[in-house]
Amino acid sequence: MPASELGEAGWLKPWSGGNGGNCVEALRLADGRVAVRQSADPDGPALIYTSSEIAAFIEGAKAGQADFLLTPSLG
Repeated sequence: MPASELGEAGWLKPWSGGNGGNCVEALRLADGRVAVRQSADPDGPALIYTSSEIAAFIEGAKAGQADFLLTPSLG
């Protein structure tokens, strides 16, 4: 869905990495789902995840399941 339809209030940058303003922003929706957008394109698309999907992602990242994203591909 277009992120602009979700308004501007409440977006947070929990994963801001000092990378020149290109951050992931998240918004908890009233029904418990979580919207995610690219801060450099606030009017672009927002991906909407259930609270279970976000929890699985965060727990997986904490357990190292996303570490492959941090290293260059050998391929």
